[in-house]
Amino acid sequence: MVFRRTGKVCNLSYAGDVTVNACWEVLEEDQSSQLVDVRTNVEWVFVGVPVLHSIQKEVVLAEWQQYPQMQVNADFTESVIRELEQRGANKKSPVFMLCRSGVRSMAAASALTNAGFEKVYNVLAGFEGDTDANGHRSTTGGWKFEGLPWRQ
Repeated sequence: MVFRRTGKVCNLSYAGDVTVNACWEVLEEDQSSQLVDVRTNVEWVFVGVPVLHSIQKEVVLAEWQQYPQMQVNADFTESVIRELEQRGANKKSPVFMLCRSGVRSMAAASALTNAGFEKVYNVLAGFEGDTDANGHRSTTGGWKFEGLPWRQ
């Protein structure tokens, strides 16, 4: 399992970064662990969402930035905490933040960490991963590329 801090100097304000496969392993093994998809509603509808039914969980859908202006969602932290508590998570539960490519989820992970959660991780490569040489996503990394369950 890969849990790591990136870069030579570790100035992360959350627990660390994990691969999508490491995230899936923990979600399978630890009942209190949760996945929070911080992309926009438009992305969930048109690109797809992770599916956790096979491990008896539901992904928490909470926009970090709100489409179309892309301003930070002022209610993000409170709404995520409410959802996590309803699903049996607490401040010691592993929580994984997922966005398109692993950037917005870093900011969201910091926000939840600042609210007192101890094990908040950014999911590297996110749902779609980085773009390839042709500018396409989901071809070089991410949740979809790794064949983890999802639906559109």
